[in-house]
Amino acid sequence: MTAKARLLLVEDTPSILRLYHEVLSKLDVELHDADTGARALAALGDIPPEVVLLDLELPDLNGVEILRAIRKRGLPSAVIVVTAHGSVKTAVEAMREGAYDFIVKPFAPDRLLVTVRNALDRRRLERLAAANDVIQTGRFCGLLGASLPMRAVYNVIESTAKSRATVFISGESGTGKELCAEAIHQLSPRREGPFVAVNCGAIPRELMESEMFGHVKGAFTGAIGTREGAIARARGGTLFLDEVCEMDLALQVKLLRVLQSGEFTKVGGSEVEHADMRYLCATNREPWAEVQAGRFREDLYYRLHVVPCAMPPLRERDGDVLLLARHFLALYAQEEGKSCADFEPDAITALTRYSWPGNIRELQNVLRNVVLFNDGAIVGAAMLPRLVPDLAQRSGNSAPAALRLATEPARGAAVKPLWQVERQAIEEALALCGGNVPRAAALLEVNPSTIYRRKAEWDKGRLASTA
Repeated sequence: MTAKARLLLVEDTPSILRLYHEVLSKLDVELHDADTGARALAALGDIPPEVVLLDLELPDLNGVEILRAIRKRGLPSAVIVVTAHGSVKTAVEAMREGAYDFIVKPFAPDRLLVTVRNALDRRRLERLAAANDVIQTGRFCGLLGASLPMRAVYNVIESTAKSRATVFISGESGTGKELCAEAIHQLSPRREGPFVAVNCGAIPRELMESEMFGHVKGAFTGAIGTREGAIARARGGTLFLDEVCEMDLALQVKLLRVLQSGEFTKVGGSEVEHADMRYLCATNREPWAEVQAGRFREDLYYRLHVVPCAMPPLRERDGDVLLLARHFLALYAQEEGKSCADFEPDAITALTRYSWPGNIRELQNVLRNVVLFNDGAIVGAAMLPRLVPDLAQRSGNSAPAALRLATEPARGAAVKPLWQVERQAIEEALALCGGNVPRAAALLEVNPSTIYRRKAEWDKGRLASTA
């Protein structure tokens, strides 16, 4: 189900607000009211609205100040200025500050309806253009991939980047959780502030408190001076707590206090300091399972697990493996001064059929190794012994011949082609699940899109054979 577009109505006159609701009820939208500038700014801090209807004459602020705040935060909202004090000068100033359109009171209801519809259409086209760019290039704010699971991640990033909500990123090791956090930071209003990452699993417990909160001189043996912690360094920016489920329970209590009050104290100090930052977290564990096991505080879980974002493993990102492989091959070839440019068909088969338990980090490792120890322009399967183990024992053979040997059945053995085995497994899983594709995909540990694509291929082949 597609979420309704959000409209923010900034208007302090009750009769006009009622008119807005009456006219805009004809659209399939979600309406939110703000009768002061302060409430409008607070509403912008949540999920950004698609369209803002903005009165310039508010009891506490001039609407132009809100326009400037929207532009400064980099919000994608289309702003329609509505005012009784219309003049060419006011209209020009509002447009200069980023307004989409300008309506002077009194206005005809149809004029309002058409203007809002046009603004919504413009936002829809902007999102489609951005989505098409991702599909064509596979790139999104430092992340690489055009598969459906990754586009779902991009949607979460784009939807939450402008807010202050804490995003809890989960996923296996090597899936790019820190890159996801950096993308959220880069698209947020705090992009000019620092991005501070702390790996909670890599720092010894006895040093973790100092790393987080800092310490004063003499706080403990070796504290020869005062040191700022990660919380202080992240002021005005984003604090990323990687592997947060590894944090000691005692430190979790102190982190919860910072989240609740925005205040903290250095180790060994007495001065209360204030923290203003965006929190992002990540873990390669199942966070709720950690809560149930008593290793992660339930109250901290509810504070941090506001917006979940699951990074898909590489084996579920159909089509992305080759995109990533070509990217890293070109990158490492340039760094090492090598000529590696692409992959032979047998190497592509090996790359796409491998399960990649180490995800993107393992792919990087494999391709770095290929570039370092080979000089050819084209990478063959023989250069990927980790992916096709039999090739390591047949290094004297050419890659195509080695692949043929690796797939030769034992003499007299009845071996089905892989596509038949795959089809049989999918059909059996679908039969077991009553035709439910997502449930069958979960049993087979593949992405549902894989099953849909295979079924489409079979149907196409069936139609071709009957034609």
